[in-house]
Amino acid sequence: MTEAAVSTSADATPSYRVGALRANYARELTAIAFLVLFATPLRLLVRDWWMLPEAGHGLLLGPAALWLAWRSGIDGLATPAPRAGLGVLAVAIMMRYVGGAAAELFTMRLSIVVALAGLTLYHFGFRQIVRWWLPFLLGFLAVPLPELITQSLALPLQFKASQMGAALLEMRHVPVMLTGNVIRLPGQELFVTEACSGLRSLTALLSLGVLMSALVLRSVPARVLLIATAIPVAIAVNGFRVFLTGFLVFFVSPRFGTGFMHLTEGWLLFIVSFAGLAAVAWIGALLERMVMPAVQHA
Repeated sequence: MTEAAVSTSADATPSYRVGALRANYARELTAIAFLVLFATPLRLLVRDWWMLPEAGHGLLLGPAALWLAWRSGIDGLATPAPRAGLGVLAVAIMMRYVGGAAAELFTMRLSIVVALAGLTLYHFGFRQIVRWWLPFLLGFLAVPLPELITQSLALPLQFKASQMGAALLEMRHVPVMLTGNVIRLPGQELFVTEACSGLRSLTALLSLGVLMSALVLRSVPARVLLIATAIPVAIAVNGFRVFLTGFLVFFVSPRFGTGFMHLTEGWLLFIVSFAGLAAVAWIGALLERMVMPAVQHA
């Protein structure tokens, strides 16, 4: 082999390495830029996950989204879409700074998810967005809802929980009078406050329903049914919680209406509601195993 041929083959190999190194450097630089631009929204989001009870499900969904993205890996046929990625990144940066200037936390936090979608498009393209649909959906659900929405949802849920609790108390022959979200018992009044509306458990249960539907079920109808089941389960369990509180306050002690005892009731009943949702997912998975082979053979 001549010296020129050796030189040519030696130069060809590093060209691939140079391309890979450039891609790695580009990803590292964009990751650093992302952390610099979105450090404040990230810090506020993690703080709310830790501090706010209605946002606590983010402590589960955030790490779960990262783990699922890592487990899914990169699609071998993914093709970068830099123009689309830059466009989405521009929207995310605008959302981040407009939301920050207007002190609108939801928009500012949501910009994190939009920016991650833009980076995914820039480096890997649309196929990777489809591959990571669940991590992106979980990331969206991990962003706490705007206060305007939570306020508009909390009041109807308070009334519904009060009505269900009062009806169950009457069935147990407990003298009760309902006025709005106030349940009057002999010598005692129970206020179904915003914290007792069930909105927190509903948000958390919906998020867990999305996660379970993607991990346990395979068909779209079964997944939609499981997620939809989370809504009546959360409302029914919260109504039962109001009834249980009134029952214990009336027959046992007023201490069950406040403090640690009341908080413990809420956690225990949330576990019950999660177990009920898991049972629905298990039944759905069994039905899928029975029905899908029959459909395929037909």
